[in-house]
Amino acid sequence: MSAAAAKRLPPFFDWVALATIDSTSDEAKRRAKAGAPAGLLVTARRQTAGRGRHQRVWQSAEGNLFASLVLRPACPPAKAAELSFVTAVAVADAIAAYVGPSQPVRCKWPNDVLIGAKKAAGILLEAEPKGSAVDFVIVGIGVNLIAHPDGVAFPATDLAAAGAGTIDPDAFLIWLAACFLARHEEWQHRGFAATRAAWLERAAGLGGDIAVELPGERLTGRFATIDPSGALVLEAGGTARTISAGDVHFGPARTPAA
Repeated sequence: MSAAAAKRLPPFFDWVALATIDSTSDEAKRRAKAGAPAGLLVTARRQTAGRGRHQRVWQSAEGNLFASLVLRPACPPAKAAELSFVTAVAVADAIAAYVGPSQPVRCKWPNDVLIGAKKAAGILLEAEPKGSAVDFVIVGIGVNLIAHPDGVAFPATDLAAAGAGTIDPDAFLIWLAACFLARHEEWQHRGFAATRAAWLERAAGLGGDIAVELPGERLTGRFATIDPSGALVLEAGGTARTISAGDVHFGPARTPAA
C-alpha cells in the first residue's frame, strides 16, 4: 500500500497493509483485543490460514482481496449480526461497479456475493461479547479479483473472469471502503429495514425453489423472503419456517450425492 493510496480512504478507516499473515480476521481480532478502535482495516497480500464459515478453508490466491475490519457497534449480538447484510450489499455495490450491467451481482443468503450464479465473495462476521452487548465485531471480507477455486461445492468465479480485467486489490479496497461506509451510515440512520430492502433487491433465488442444509436435516421449499431479523423464510406445504443459519442450494430439490 502506498501512502497516496491510504490517503484516498475515507477518514473513518485506519489501514494496516501486510504482506503475509495467518488470517486478516485473526490479526484484526488480536489488535481489537489490544484496544484498536473501530475503523481499523487489516489487509494482506497473502493468507496462510484464511477461513470461511464453519472453519472452512478460504483459498487465498495472491492478487485477490483479503480484508478484515474492526467495528464497535455497542449493541446486542442480534443487532450486530445485521452487519453481515450491510457488508454483503456494500460488496455487491463495489463488484457491480467493476463488472458492469451485463452480469447480475446477487447476494446469496446468508453471507456470499455472486456474479451470475457463481460465488465471487464471502463475508465472515465474528463478534466478541461483552455482557449483553458486543465489545467488537470483526468483518472479514474475501473477494475473488483475479482467481477463484475450482472443484468446490458451490461454483466460483472472479471479477477478471467476469470481464472486469486486471484489478489492483488496493484500488478495489478503496472503492469498497466507500461503498461500505455509505451502507453502514444507511444502517445507522435508517435501520435494518433499509438494509434489508437493499439486500432483497439483489437476493439470489428469491421466490424460487431452494434447499437448505442444516445439521442433520435438509429442508426444501420456496425462498419467500428474509424476515426483519435477517432470517430466511422458507415456504413449503402451506407453512413457513424461519431459518437463522444454513447452507442454501438453488433449484428443485435433489438428492445429495453420496
